[in-house]
Amino acid sequence: MSVAVIVPAVGESITSGVLSAWHKKDGDHVAVGDLLFTLDTDKVSSEVTALEAGVLKITVAEGAEVPIGSTVAEIDTTAAAPVATKAEVKSEKVEEKKPEAPAPKAEAPKPVSAPSPAPKVQPEGRVTRRKLTPLRRKIALQLVNAQQTAAILTTFNEVDMSAVMNLRKEVQEGFQAKYGVKLGFMSFFIKAVVEALQAIPQINAQLEGDELIENHYYDIGVAVGTEKGLMVPVLRDCEKLSLAGLEKELLGFAVKAREGKIGLSDLQGGCFTISNGGVYGSLLSTPILNPPQSGILGMHKIQERPVAINGKVEIRPMMYLALSYDHRVVDGKEAVTFLIKIKEALENPVRLFLD
Repeated sequence: MSVAVIVPAVGESITSGVLSAWHKKDGDHVAVGDLLFTLDTDKVSSEVTALEAGVLKITVAEGAEVPIGSTVAEIDTTAAAPVATKAEVKSEKVEEKKPEAPAPKAEAPKPVSAPSPAPKVQPEGRVTRRKLTPLRRKIALQLVNAQQTAAILTTFNEVDMSAVMNLRKEVQEGFQAKYGVKLGFMSFFIKAVVEALQAIPQINAQLEGDELIENHYYDIGVAVGTEKGLMVPVLRDCEKLSLAGLEKELLGFAVKAREGKIGLSDLQGGCFTISNGGVYGSLLSTPILNPPQSGILGMHKIQERPVAINGKVEIRPMMYLALSYDHRVVDGKEAVTFLIKIKEALENPVRLFLD
């Protein structure tokens, strides 16, 4: 009997996806739970596994766009799993009983001929044309939509990262031993953002039609760059999490992103976003809002710069901060105050750590 391999539903608003990769070949025998293919949609990538055991017959090639509920392969459940032949079993037994060969006598080294050079790969024309993935199309649409529907303005400040860096260095060994995770920078920024949102609630609000909705929860999105595009998994109830709790959540999302297992539920919601362009070397940028949110914080590269400290010039590790916000919801005074709150929290991080 043949059982159809069907493209599963991965979200209410998703009607199709791209079959980006087959992980089994046509004619392979698959077991229940074996990974069959990866489905890329405009929101997430999903891995589809075998629900029955048998021989796989692929009917849709990689790269094809497939509707949800369509059949992409069949599994012949009557085909038995391949078994080792008598010759193979006998060969294995002989190899197990084979005595160790005596050490070879020393011989004069033979001259080794130089390997032939690898053939040069010739480019096929001057351009490469490929179709955008659903995820990349969605990202493009979202970014353009953000620019066209919000009055985006960006304000800047800078923060002295000396205190955070010194604190991390001081407690890192004990922190890792106690919690099993490394203390990074992002958890400090998330805690600082939560404090700033609590102090300036206008930034934790969003427009919906002719109504202004103020959020009383603190679900923070952290932008993650992947091979397939930018994703923003959301950390829930950040006001209730310690630095260790935040680091564990971040590590979990990092693993999911690396393995392509971030789900639709991981990306939904969120009232504010943090984007760290500094990991790529960015010194300054103007991040784009993640609608319908009214604010996004851009982190940047930590760079040693001369700054005036108590009338003297000192070299300090400095970071530029950028807050892009929807000017329809947030006034300039509120945006500037918000960044100052973050700056103050990061330059006095012991309080965040104790909390």
